[in-house]
Amino acid sequence: MTTTLARQQPRPFDRGLRAMAIGRIALGAAALVAPVALARVLGVRDSPELTYLTRVFGSRAIALGCAYLAGAPTERTRLQRLCLGVDVCDTLEGVRRLSADDAPRRALVAMVLLTGSYAAIGGARVVADGVSCGQAGAGVASTQRAPV
Repeated sequence: MTTTLARQQPRPFDRGLRAMAIGRIALGAAALVAPVALARVLGVRDSPELTYLTRVFGSRAIALGCAYLAGAPTERTRLQRLCLGVDVCDTLEGVRRLSADDAPRRALVAMVLLTGSYAAIGGARVVADGVSCGQAGAGVASTQRAPV
């Protein structure tokens, strides 16, 4: 009984992760509904290929945000680690592109700042939880863990 109550207590970063999920959904919706306007705001020249890729990004962002918000409290740690992996990959690619200096700098800086801040908050959560990414289900009773 005590472990059930302990699992439902708010943990560090819960509010921030919820806000990040809502931000993912909002940005994803903007990418789906208005990819040309989003490209213009970022200073990127529009093309049919960019519109398609922007909408792909939007779908992914919405899926990640909705999965986190709709996930059971016992699954949110795993979902947060998944989002962290995506954010780290996106940030590293953005940094690589910045160093190549072959794309609009304003867009790259904006996206690296966004994905980097998400990665930093997600990474801080991992540190606060005191577990490695390989232990995404830590703290959840083994009888309630999803099959691997």
